[in-house]
Amino acid sequence: MARGPGEAPGGSPLWIRHQPRHARAAVITLRGGRASGYEAARPWQLAALRMRPVLRAAASAVRRDETVLGDVRYRYRGWNQEDPVQDTVRALDELRELAGSVPVVLVGHSMGGRAALRAAVHPNVSGVVALAPWLPPGEPVEQLGGKRAVLLHGDRDTVTSAEASTAHGRRARAAGARAAVVVIRGGDHAMVRRSGVWHRTITEVVADMLGPLDGRPSDLATALRAADSPVFL
Repeated sequence: MARGPGEAPGGSPLWIRHQPRHARAAVITLRGGRASGYEAARPWQLAALRMRPVLRAAASAVRRDETVLGDVRYRYRGWNQEDPVQDTVRALDELRELAGSVPVVLVGHSMGGRAALRAAVHPNVSGVVALAPWLPPGEPVEQLGGKRAVLLHGDRDTVTSAEASTAHGRRARAAGARAAVVVIRGGDHAMVRRSGVWHRTITEVVADMLGPLDGRPSDLATALRAADSPVFL
């Protein structure tokens, strides 16, 4: 039975996939969801499963002996009253208790992209990678000031708007963010079409945001060329 607003499932909002002894950084993923609904979010739902290769792609950019890897565990599948943002901020607070004030890159898809961009208000967030984010009119950008934000969107996305991502990125830059928008030609909302391009771009963007933790420089320029798309910097 679906839970109501006063019946939130308990438990930690942070699901740790990997925790080194001495962390220098963290990468946390945020799954997609729905505009509304109090059905409990579960790890076997498709939106959550789709983030597994995304986290693997991001993890390949960093040193595992220095980087916490994890997911935000939502209470509900729906956005509702900004529930995923609240869950993400709680997860970031918990991460700070576990690993200290390390720089965090949030990688979110669809609704999770919207939540990640909102949660950049948290002081530990240094960068956001928003994948096909759901960005209704009027989304705030002030919280991105002074932070990195890269929005990736497929031009064949019929669920969320690539044009909205482009507009959001430009507004974020005007608010002081170091923002970029990459439109992946032929990419769809589920990131299945041209999945290799999506994953390679995620890898290099995360490497560029966190620095060469794996001992090599980022190859972001090559990844962006592979996207074969307009890039707005």
